[in-house]
Amino acid sequence: MFDNLTERLSNSFKAIQGKNKLSDENIKEAIREVRRSLLEADVALDVIKFFIERVQAKAIGLKVAEGLNPSQAFIKLVEAELTDVIGGQNESLNLSTQPPAVIMVAGLQGSGKTTSIAKLARYLKEEQKKKVLVVSADIYRPAAIEQLKILAEQIGVDFFPSSVDDKPVKIVSDAKKQAQLQFHDVLLVDTAGRLHVDEQMMSEIQILQKQVNPIETLFVVDSMTGQDAAHTAKAFSDMLPLTGIILTKTDGDARGGAALSVKHITGKPIKFMGVGEKTDALEPFYPDRLVSRILGMGDVLSLVEEISKKVDHKKAQKNVQKMAKGRFDLDDMRDQLMQMQQMGGMGALMDKLPGMGQIPQSVKNQVIGDTESTRMVAIINSMTPKERNHVNLIKGSRKKRIADGSGTDVQHVNKLLKQFEKMQKTMKKMKGGKMKKMMQQMGDMQGEGGMPDFSKMPGLGNKKFPF
Repeated sequence: MFDNLTERLSNSFKAIQGKNKLSDENIKEAIREVRRSLLEADVALDVIKFFIERVQAKAIGLKVAEGLNPSQAFIKLVEAELTDVIGGQNESLNLSTQPPAVIMVAGLQGSGKTTSIAKLARYLKEEQKKKVLVVSADIYRPAAIEQLKILAEQIGVDFFPSSVDDKPVKIVSDAKKQAQLQFHDVLLVDTAGRLHVDEQMMSEIQILQKQVNPIETLFVVDSMTGQDAAHTAKAFSDMLPLTGIILTKTDGDARGGAALSVKHITGKPIKFMGVGEKTDALEPFYPDRLVSRILGMGDVLSLVEEISKKVDHKKAQKNVQKMAKGRFDLDDMRDQLMQMQQMGGMGALMDKLPGMGQIPQSVKNQVIGDTESTRMVAIINSMTPKERNHVNLIKGSRKKRIADGSGTDVQHVNKLLKQFEKMQKTMKKMKGGKMKKMMQQMGDMQGEGGMPDFSKMPGLGNKKFPF
């Protein structure tokens, strides 16, 4: 996510790297490169102008804090101003009203509204323990109502049935009555996709908004459309009393123009980001964490939160105990691969680690291999329990059967077995005292509040910024 912008900004800071002091000349050079980086990221011109003026004004005569060199001080300034431009701090949903809290979602056709409704419903159910009812007021798009029904069943939330023969206002009004009767905490309303130039459709959603009077009106916008996304959001904001934005498809957005523009142009906060196709791929929007990732500093907080939510801790503890005894089999390897996939794959994890923004994408692709991990899981699943515990049994004919069963070939099976052999050897080396020593070292790396102190990690010592 935002790989191009990260790479460009990293290069722009090289203009001042290693300088003993900041001069007007090297500040101007660095700012010129930052401006070029933002233009290439498709950030709106108004936003770039506003941002550059603020950075330039504060960079002249910048006082360098103790422990920082001039280049780090400038990067810190860019980080602070960029964070401020895209929202400053996280703004959560306002649900402080008499239940049910009605949340209405609007947006363009194809922006991902219905999927975002499902993601939001799952988030409210699992993270905030709310009883959720969803309803579709989209009477125009074929199978829109059916799509939401299927998604509601998948995530285990209640669905209010509606018909294309009913008026949107009546649908939502009836759904609200049912939500009150059945003591739902939240009612999520999906609306028809529309173009902001379509006066009839805009008039309809305005009437719906006034009648329903939702506590939150969220606009869903496709981040892949760049600065156009921000201007579309502005058009809707002028028509509707929006309370927030949901950015979708950010996992496919290498530029980042929408994320950096929408708050400044609309004045409305980004509240959530869609980071994948699955119903659990929705993250609360933290401007400071996003900026940290864009500048190549990582997002350790989000990484820790994700691990704590998605890792099976009992299974992980069991694996640690096995490894301490020098035991490691293909079942353990499969469990590790599957847990990695649950967290979005190695690519998603690497994006959140400090310093990864500097690694070329070609190198990342070699390391990440999310497709490869899926293939490896399929190969292991194609083995018998006995084969997974006794790898030495897997010879010629067995390899052919495993390859056929997993839809791969013998070369892929051989590759997996070699990788497993290397991992097994490593685990045996860690057996007993060495494993205990490693765990002790990991414990020593814990900073305040249980967070790892990355300054003690190899390659990151005493570096405040990875530039």
